[in-house]
Amino acid sequence: MDQSNESVLRERLQTGFLGIIAFSLLLFMLVQARFILISLAIAIILFSLTSDAIHAISTRLKVPNWLATTLALIAIALGILWVSTTIVAQVNEIVFLSITYAERALVALPALTERLGPEAQERIMLTITNFNITGWIRSLAGQAGGILQGSVLVILFVGFMFAERVWFPLKVERLTENADKAVQVRRIISSIMHRVNRYLVVKTGVSAVTSVLVYAIFRTAGLELAMAVAILTFILNFIPSVGSIIATAVATILVFVLTGDMTVTAIIGVSITLVQFVIGNVLDPMLLGQTLRLSSFGIILSLAFWGAVWGIPGMFLAVPIMVALMIVCAHVPWLRPVAVMLSREGLPDDGSGDPVETAPSRISGGAA
Repeated sequence: MDQSNESVLRERLQTGFLGIIAFSLLLFMLVQARFILISLAIAIILFSLTSDAIHAISTRLKVPNWLATTLALIAIALGILWVSTTIVAQVNEIVFLSITYAERALVALPALTERLGPEAQERIMLTITNFNITGWIRSLAGQAGGILQGSVLVILFVGFMFAERVWFPLKVERLTENADKAVQVRRIISSIMHRVNRYLVVKTGVSAVTSVLVYAIFRTAGLELAMAVAILTFILNFIPSVGSIIATAVATILVFVLTGDMTVTAIIGVSITLVQFVIGNVLDPMLLGQTLRLSSFGIILSLAFWGAVWGIPGMFLAVPIMVALMIVCAHVPWLRPVAVMLSREGLPDDGSGDPVETAPSRISGGAA
């Protein structure tokens, strides 16, 4: 009896150690191949969004599928290149103006920290003095240059995905060796695409409205960097919970650096906070509704994990990855506890309520 218990314990320890080793290797691969994997994840999302658009155009406007696909690829390529060059240009503008205003910021900081007391003020000024702001800003500009390289890789990935999508249903069927299982796999993929697409479309619209209002606030106040702050707000609002807070804080600090007036800073800061609060707590939940049903703690945990592994791009991809993980785990019996923990009410959504009649056409639209 003791020997059997020891053997069971030994097997469990071996399984645990093997799991730790496998997780460590996976984490190592995620970190080392981050550039390719991030580009691949973005390409999959763009492919999913474009597949929906192509399907709608082909069925409603009676446009040939090959023509809709070609136009979609051209639009994706031009759109990605435009967004990349715009981001790089705005980052360069921020870098140039930040270096220009660095001395003004150092002069304005004592007025901002004087209420904290002389000791705290001295510590803050010492910390800022030791921090190489100019060097950090220049390194940020260098990292922004990698966006163009990633854009080219994303375009290539999306193009080859469209070339392969004709054979995808056949590959799934041969991989599962069962027609019913193949339909189930395609239904899971369709559910993930449906949820992620709706989330991204809604977040894009909400972020665009927020950035336009922030731009209007800056322009009304006659401040510089209005476009840069609007673009930064648009991008950061894709990061759940913390993105809007960071965008508001950055915008408020920039207002104080640009004006040096606490009253103007307070007025604009409160205005931006109200915009973020109303849109984030009224418009966003109203549009998303029950689309995600994810745990708030799970979202924060996902942000922390993918932010640590992939940096800022990982934080943008945290929610789509979490949606996919919850739906997949909900369909696998031994992984269902993970889906329960990721869900908001402990009732994981497996996507069974999503429309399934469009799943085959969206995945195999090229064969139509």
